[in-house]
Amino acid sequence: MNGVTGRMGYRQHLVRSILAIRDDGGIRLADGDRIQVEPILVGRDREKLAELAARHHIEEFTTSLAEALADETATIYFDAQITGARTSAILEAIAAGKHIYTEKPIGDTVADGLELVAAAGDAGVITGVVHDKLYLPGLQKLKRLVDSGFFGRVLSVRGEFGYWVFEGDLTPAQRPSWNYRSEDGGGMTLDMYCHWNYVLENLFGRVEAVTSRSVTHIHERWDESGHRYEATADDAAYGIFELAGDIIAQINSSWAVRVDRDELVEFKVDGTHGSAVAGLFGCTVQPRVNTPRAVWNPDLPTEEDFASQWSSVPDNQEFGNGFRAQWEEFLQDVVAGRPHAYDLAAGVRGLRLVEAGLLSSAEGRRITIGDDGGGASGTIKAANR
Repeated sequence: MNGVTGRMGYRQHLVRSILAIRDDGGIRLADGDRIQVEPILVGRDREKLAELAARHHIEEFTTSLAEALADETATIYFDAQITGARTSAILEAIAAGKHIYTEKPIGDTVADGLELVAAAGDAGVITGVVHDKLYLPGLQKLKRLVDSGFFGRVLSVRGEFGYWVFEGDLTPAQRPSWNYRSEDGGGMTLDMYCHWNYVLENLFGRVEAVTSRSVTHIHERWDESGHRYEATADDAAYGIFELAGDIIAQINSSWAVRVDRDELVEFKVDGTHGSAVAGLFGCTVQPRVNTPRAVWNPDLPTEEDFASQWSSVPDNQEFGNGFRAQWEEFLQDVVAGRPHAYDLAAGVRGLRLVEAGLLSSAEGRRITIGDDGGGASGTIKAANR
């Protein structure tokens, strides 16, 4: 496990996934066997690694990736490093015959991703890319609605994501400073459009075209040591996505927005037979037969309580940690020797949307994303508005 000294890698992947699986005795398979896991920690700071290993009773850690990859008992390589370091490390792991599970984005460019896909295919290893948003309780409820036909014909999707990330001078920033330096692989578009691609394609339809604007709202920030630096990466992205089936999606993503909604991310879906609003955990619906008659009257104050006109979707099942749920699926796929649903090719499709979004922003154009036969393929074309 490379890069788990960082916030996300430590909390979600190490503690709440791999160590939770280990401490629960592994994963029980249908035939009664169990998959047990034991991490080897890899990173640059030996002192941090030693402290984590001692805290969580982990026997092995090293600052040498080559040393870890030489261990024949370790069959899986996981990467949670900064984006710029990811591609080369994964290629090294593939060359060592390891199965690959990685955070996204899988690289800085589509070319990086295609190189990984080709290498993994030649090596015959199983690959997986983190698709954590699909495992959120709110989006699982939304998927249930889609699969049941609740919406009828889906018309549009509206997404709002983000929160205020402190600049770091008066209050410490709650995200690492590299997120705001393009030279270190930072940027909202690169980070979140990979997420939005898999959310949209798995719930509603493949993205066929995008019109987007990437913006750096906050130009001056302070790093973890209190030093001022110039923010060179975009901290907000505003996108319109055209999906298969004539569905229009609009998603605003920003680290420079103050929250006025129930959750840090919300998706509103409107269809001919009903609408829904889903967040990380909750999901509310308004079916066609319960839709109130709205009347526009600018001369009188609105007296309707619009929020009360929606009903909550019940849990109806137990939702565990989404990162752990996907880890368990990936581990079972490795043991069974079968492809993982969300592989490196899916990661490339995310990068294609990133590149299309950045090109749209740079040139002020609507960009189409062609399909050359599925998988990781596809071309990006600039089209006049």
